[in-house]
Amino acid sequence: MNAPEMNTNPSEPISNASLHQRRLAATPRGIGVMASFFIDRAENAEVWDVEGKRYIDFAGGIAVLNTGHRHPALVAAIEAQLKRFTHTCYQVLPYESYVSLAERINALTPGAHAKKTAFFSSGAEAVENAVKIARASTGRAGIIAFSGGFHGRTMMGCALTGKVAPYKVGFGPFPAEVYHLPFPMALHGVSVADSLDALQSLFKADVDPKRVAAIIIEPVQGEGGFYVAPPELMRGLRQVCDEHGILLIYDEVQTGFGRTGKLFAAEHYDVMPDIMTLAKSMAGGMTLSAVCGRAEVMDGPAPGGLGGTYAGNPLAIAAAHAVIDVIEQEKLVERANLLGQKLTARLKAAQARVSAMKDVRGLGSMVAAEFFDPASGEPSPDAVKRVQQAALEQGLILLTCGVYANVLRFLYPLTIEDVIFDEALDILDRALAKAGA
Repeated sequence: MNAPEMNTNPSEPISNASLHQRRLAATPRGIGVMASFFIDRAENAEVWDVEGKRYIDFAGGIAVLNTGHRHPALVAAIEAQLKRFTHTCYQVLPYESYVSLAERINALTPGAHAKKTAFFSSGAEAVENAVKIARASTGRAGIIAFSGGFHGRTMMGCALTGKVAPYKVGFGPFPAEVYHLPFPMALHGVSVADSLDALQSLFKADVDPKRVAAIIIEPVQGEGGFYVAPPELMRGLRQVCDEHGILLIYDEVQTGFGRTGKLFAAEHYDVMPDIMTLAKSMAGGMTLSAVCGRAEVMDGPAPGGLGGTYAGNPLAIAAAHAVIDVIEQEKLVERANLLGQKLTARLKAAQARVSAMKDVRGLGSMVAAEFFDPASGEPSPDAVKRVQQAALEQGLILLTCGVYANVLRFLYPLTIEDVIFDEALDILDRALAKAGA
């Protein structure tokens, strides 16, 4: 069978409509796509589609672009590495930049204890390997996660994820010995005491704590709705872990590298994890993730037990070095707090006019607004969709999230220019008014 020919006729310009039809014919429906337009180019917090329309990007590749689209420092770092070599597989021919990035991550992550770091390609891959490391280090199998948590789309990632649709539907059975606890959400009637009581009930009814390798938690839930884990929850988990020899894993795939107003969300707490998973904004759009943890824990797997053909790709490693430099030089952690305060103030002011907006919350620039139907008091995904669509029509790209799909989340680049940020907030105000949320 001959391969289909590509449309290369310059007399037939590419349009969003034609690309949409080609997408439907060429790619599976399981790859859901939010936008009906196709991106042609991008610069910092702005993108332009193939028809030339401009948008302000408050999605950031789902929290990947804390340093913006095409930051000059990242472009220069990648270009410099491109001229040297693009791939060797680190496990075959190692390179210094991998080692020096591991040294930087070990030094930057919270805690004065000895650490080691391994690199992988995606957030889900980091989570998979964190589980492997925890099991190898403890000799146990059980893993405890939380409702609403998101840990990736691999089979173990799906098992850990605490949301059925769309992540689990039709894909089971999943790996065994994974258990879930309710995540504290005061807005939905779940307290820290409820979560910790459920943990004790789990130990009595489902699994011996001596069979549990690790508890994994997002300090701020990403897909689950940007709920911030209360400090007393983290202290309670740390106490239980220490009592039973269980490892505590912080999934910082979405929260890391400045998003929450700290370099890592773990810095908001007075208890430290044993393992951290990192990805997304770590390399500014290049495929890179990491697992960083206590040195003795990270040394649990035997030589050859960890790795990956593309894990720690040299181009991505170069980009990550540049990302850390940019965060430090441009003071993006401080800027995350300033931008987050500005956005939060605007949202809280809008609450007086928008009866459906029941809650505004977040840390730093990891901010969300949750919507409920004022009449029924139930979560309202329809209200969120209306606001999202109204904003998109005016050139502002927003994402939704939440177990009930009723949360609007904001993931703009921390490098966004003030004038563009203000323009986006004005669009958001108009979208809230137009949507009648």
